[in-house]
Amino acid sequence: MALRFGIYPGGLGADEQGVITPGPPEQAERIGVALDELHGAHPFLVRGYRLYGDGAGAVREAPPKVAQYVLAHRKIDLVVCFRDSGNDLTGWLDFLRAQLREFGPQLASLQVAEEANHSGPGGDGGFPAVRQAIVDGVLAARDEVDRLGIDVLIGCNATPIFDPAQEFWTDLGRRGGSEFVAALDYVGLDFFPDVFRPIAAGQLADAVGGVLTGFREQSLTAAGIPDTTPMHVAENGWPTGPDRSYARQSEVLDTVVRTVDALAAALNITTYEHFALRDADSDRQDLNFEFGLLRSDYTPKPAFARYRELIAELSAPQGLRSDTLPE
Repeated sequence: MALRFGIYPGGLGADEQGVITPGPPEQAERIGVALDELHGAHPFLVRGYRLYGDGAGAVREAPPKVAQYVLAHRKIDLVVCFRDSGNDLTGWLDFLRAQLREFGPQLASLQVAEEANHSGPGGDGGFPAVRQAIVDGVLAARDEVDRLGIDVLIGCNATPIFDPAQEFWTDLGRRGGSEFVAALDYVGLDFFPDVFRPIAAGQLADAVGGVLTGFREQSLTAAGIPDTTPMHVAENGWPTGPDRSYARQSEVLDTVVRTVDALAAALNITTYEHFALRDADSDRQDLNFEFGLLRSDYTPKPAFARYRELIAELSAPQGLRSDTLPE
């Protein structure tokens, strides 16, 4: 099974306290050039984020104006983050529908909420209504896609959960039931092996395979989500920084992507997206600012060329939806 690839095209990130760290401003023209070089004529996704609610802070959209990077073979994977402290979901559902109307066929997919299984940096889990917001949001988005007649995949996501009870996914399945499960086109996994918990180099591939398999067989099964619902690796990366070499970043990227590719058919994985295109700030000497394949001045690290090679070798044929690919 061939993969569709993508990337978060910006440099914005968050530190360990969840504080947004923009660094040097985004340069749209240089982003466009880098994306063209990265994937050429292969179909590709640009991952963008929009935040809904009163807990979003100053940054409401990342990267700015993500639609400017859309081409015939490059579309948007839009994440709509839920950061509202209230329980009335009327505005949230209207907001989701509005994104589908605004972007329309420029979208490949729309992810409802972000990492709602935790309340740490990047996660929506600290907002009390987020689980119901996912269930209701997926159903509303599905209805709007059908009403508009556009070809957009609707999904949700999480980070790895190692609790055998899988309370988060069990609860989503209970809340949404078969209607929710049927409305899902995919489920995304955000994971960053050997970043926050070290993994020996020789054990990385096995660790990645274990997380992917556990997500399919334990997490999604707990929600009643069948094997026929595709998985997306929605965020994955390995930052450089003090004692974290450029060469090792390239090696980790190769190992992770090849492991995903090797398991794609067995686990129904259709998509891999990297985080991120460039560093937030390469001069900070802090891994939280250096997830990029490019430095913050847009000069490439070795991993940029490695990702380009992997895309050329493993990418889906042009013109096919990422979740309906042939074996």
